[in-house]
Amino acid sequence: MHATDLWTPVRWADNGRVQVAYDRLTTGTDGDPLLLVTGLGISRRWWPDGLCLALAARGFAVARYDQRDAGESSHLPRTATGNPISALVRGGGEAYTAEDMTDDGIAVLDALGWSSAHLFGQSLGGAVAQRIAVRHPGRVRTLTSASAVPGDAAGLSAVRYIRPGTLARLARVRHPDTPEGDVEAGVEVARILSVPGRPFDEAAVREHLTVIADSGVRDKQAQSRQIGARWRGPAISEITVPTLILHGEADPLVRPSAGRRIAARIPGARLVILPGVGHDLPESVWDDVADEIRRLADERPSAG
Repeated sequence: MHATDLWTPVRWADNGRVQVAYDRLTTGTDGDPLLLVTGLGISRRWWPDGLCLALAARGFAVARYDQRDAGESSHLPRTATGNPISALVRGGGEAYTAEDMTDDGIAVLDALGWSSAHLFGQSLGGAVAQRIAVRHPGRVRTLTSASAVPGDAAGLSAVRYIRPGTLARLARVRHPDTPEGDVEAGVEVARILSVPGRPFDEAAVREHLTVIADSGVRDKQAQSRQIGARWRGPAISEITVPTLILHGEADPLVRPSAGRRIAARIPGARLVILPGVGHDLPESVWDDVADEIRRLADERPSAG
């Protein structure tokens, strides 16, 4: 199967005036619904196809979407948010709230015709997935959060989990506003987020990024609005669905203590530390991750 045949054409879900872009994997469509929640600033196409196929092989129907202000979803007007670091510490104004972002995910479930789904979020997507599980518990079958901070952390309570040196390096990524610049910025970000000292397959990363053509890694304004959207809802300790927390042992951006803290606060959550993994999901762990999510789904009590 060609890469272009793996996913359905893009579709859009509506949350008020915001249109949320999504698509579905074309294999495994009769499996258990699983929605992938994407990280800060990037498009849904950053999810590795190989990981998605591994999930489909384990009985999941996989869909993914672009957060607002990323990919093909609606981009909000520019606001005076500064940069992602200041937005994380002080908040990004009132462009939208974290609750709005959780409701985007629910709009996608509605558009897919899924009354409920398993959630798998990575990085910012992990925090958003936690918030969806708090705000819309009846729509979530299980929750998997990877490489994330606690979904109810904000300001300095969130910063404590972030490695400032890595965040500063990400803030300094500067490349021209061109398709070539998008690729170069993506390669630089991917290198920063991988494990220092681990072989980095630049050619494969560059080839993938050339195909997905994502400018989100350069859009500091959009990233600031996303990361600055404050959560005012319940604590993650109120999450009741079966939960799996994944975190790279060598994550250069978010300290593993964040994963441990999330797991300690969500009743019954299971923590899996991924040896030799950074702030990414490399091919070496795709099968393990898919197995863990399948195990979580199989442990879920059946309805009724």
